[in-house]
Amino acid sequence: MQTTKLKPSMEGVFPVLSTPFDAHDEIDRDSLERQIDWAFKLGSNGVCSAMVSEILRLTSAERVNLNRLIVEMTAGRGAVVASVGAESIQQAVYFAEAAVEAGCDALMAIPPVTTRLPLAALQDYFSTLADAVPVPLIVQDASSYVGAAIPTDFYVRLLDQYGPQKILFKPEGAPIGPNLSDLRDASGSRASMFDGSGGILLIDAFRRGVVGTMPGTDLLDGIVALWNALKAGDDETAYRVYFPICAIVALQLQAGLDGFLAIEKYILVKRGLFATDRRREPNAWTLDAETRIEVDRLLEMLTQAIPLPK
Repeated sequence: MQTTKLKPSMEGVFPVLSTPFDAHDEIDRDSLERQIDWAFKLGSNGVCSAMVSEILRLTSAERVNLNRLIVEMTAGRGAVVASVGAESIQQAVYFAEAAVEAGCDALMAIPPVTTRLPLAALQDYFSTLADAVPVPLIVQDASSYVGAAIPTDFYVRLLDQYGPQKILFKPEGAPIGPNLSDLRDASGSRASMFDGSGGILLIDAFRRGVVGTMPGTDLLDGIVALWNALKAGDDETAYRVYFPICAIVALQLQAGLDGFLAIEKYILVKRGLFATDRRREPNAWTLDAETRIEVDRLLEMLTQAIPLPK
């Protein structure tokens, strides 16, 4: 087993970057850099590649290159987390080693999505990944929208085997709140847990002990304001900012991963961060005019709810 390489603190707001594409369906470097600069300008503690980065729709070379670009553009301003989950151990280790070589500070992995693994195979998958690289590994259950659920006792066995500096968690299997509490209690509060799901459950997750949140970048100004309000114990501000975030994410959730992608990229174009809202094809859902009008209305409400800088 390799020694864990300790890098920047893995706490706070870590937005999952959306992958921008140009008119030729290539990764748009300028839009990616604008998105990363905006994330750190808002006070993010790091950035991630993950499901809403469309990593499962990228070629292997593009996945490797995306993480390299993110490290280069982050330029030491915060931690970089690379999602390396794949359908085989060989693929996952390949992506993990490439991410560490590029300079990523931590990895995140979902289990394979095409088969429901028995616990012994799941153990082999995550243990091999953890042993392959010297950086922390965030074990992600994304079963609310892709893959199979991971039981709490499995999380705790990994934690016991590797320790809390090496193994962290992003439990997004339903019911998310009770599952967070279950892991917190079963681990004796040793488990470092991240919130996901676009921020729609962030207040509940915060009260259950998460150390950070991994939202999309589209609503990041609101998420940062919400996280700061929660840390300060300012419930009035927290709920004021939270409600329009919830309403927008509820619209995203109606169409699963494609709902997140379509609305997120629409908002990123509207904010002037992306040149296009192109997604990798095929897609199951496209933003319709009435949803777009509602998103615009809610985005204006969010803008008005965010406190002005002091």
